[in-house]
Amino acid sequence: MAIKKELLDILACPKCKGDLRLNDAGNGLICDNCRLLYHIKDDIPVMLIDEAEKLG
Repeated sequence: MAIKKELLDILACPKCKGDLRLNDAGNGLICDNCRLLYHIKDDIPVMLIDEAEKLG
C-alpha cells in the first residue's frame, strides 16, 4: 500500500522542514534539500534523522 497523497502533503523533513517526495520504488521519502532518504516500513514512514540514509 502506498502512502496517501494527503499524508505526503503534510509530512515535512524533520531536519530542514522542507518538502518530501516519494522515491521511484515507493519505499521511501526523499528530502532533496538535505539529500536524505527516510525509509517506509510496514506502510509507516520512519522520520528519524539518525535512521535516514544519506544520498550521494
